[in-house]
Amino acid sequence: MSELIQPIINAARAGSVDALKSLITADTDLNATDEKGYTPLIIACYSNRLEAARYLLEAGADPNAADLGGNTALMGACFKGYPEIAKLLIENGADLNRQHANGGSALMFAAMFGRNTLIKLLLDYGADKTLLDNRGMSVFDLAAQQGNEDGIAILENY
Repeated sequence: MSELIQPIINAARAGSVDALKSLITADTDLNATDEKGYTPLIIACYSNRLEAARYLLEAGADPNAADLGGNTALMGACFKGYPEIAKLLIENGADLNRQHANGGSALMFAAMFGRNTLIKLLLDYGADKTLLDNRGMSVFDLAAQQGNEDGIAILENY
């Protein structure tokens, strides 16, 4: 871990664009991580800090950087239920179909946690609803397991 990244991660968590502007220089590695493998962008997105996320992306943060478990900022936004963050990430090159260490994808997170607005958004941008996780579970299986009938209907209609 870069000791220099922690103040940037703290500013990202707080959503302080002014602090990010004062901390980030041309030499800053915005994809450096803390001890859990979190980048400033992952933290900003997980904390629903839209403007901080936007600034980090403009400054060169990788929208596909992943934590130690293979989770990306997009997966975090779908887990937490932040459609504006998800759209920002997608429009800045986030991989819709990236799978984490257990094979889960952003669409799977949205389906499991009843984030039906995000299911629609991801499908509108071309997310693959045929992916399987490491247990052989599909997005349909995961939505059904959680009782997300509305999510299943959305998936079936795309």
